[in-house]
Amino acid sequence: MGLAGAAQAELIGDAEKGAEAFGQCKGCHQIGKGAEDRIGPHLNGIFGRQAGAHEGFAYSEAMERMSADGLVWTLETLDAYVKNPRALVSKTRMSYRGMKDDQQRADLLAYLRTFSDNPANIPEAEPTALGTDHDLDPAILALEGDPEYGEYLATECLTCHQADGSADGIPSITRWPEEDFVVAMHAYKNKLRPHPVMQMMAGRLSNEEIAALAAYFKELDG
Repeated sequence: MGLAGAAQAELIGDAEKGAEAFGQCKGCHQIGKGAEDRIGPHLNGIFGRQAGAHEGFAYSEAMERMSADGLVWTLETLDAYVKNPRALVSKTRMSYRGMKDDQQRADLLAYLRTFSDNPANIPEAEPTALGTDHDLDPAILALEGDPEYGEYLATECLTCHQADGSADGIPSITRWPEEDFVVAMHAYKNKLRPHPVMQMMAGRLSNEEIAALAAYFKELDG
């Protein structure tokens, strides 16, 4: 984990600027290699973690209640919590008054995400959960897809995913970076990711067809 995931994190905000914003959090939280719990829990792997469930850390009763209610730290819930902690968890021990600037918060979340598993390229997942490292053959990544062929192939994809980039239940795949798309599809193809329908769909596609779809969806106007 680390800033190697910054390419995906930039889809949220600027991770490097977020590292500066994290200065407001350092008094209580650590993040990165060797991070430990301090006044607050360490924030490695925060995305996708159930609130109040980090083993060994003594949470407030309010946070434990939120945990019991099923609060999970996603992009949306973290954004709300960082913006105004007490608006989400009314009696949290976190005394921070909140980061009001939307862009600064986005940058901070992008930075935090570089220390979480990073599934921006997994359609059914939060933009947070699996590592971005992969061992995909560089020759596959180097394939230049034909967007017109991709448009032809995309008909089946668009029975579920919305061409306009909206995400009503099924996440958008419009304007993804091509590498993210290719890596994700090959992960399904190799059954490294669990969605059975996506495994089936990806399994039917050749490397060239995946590259063509990546080229098409990257350029698709949403």
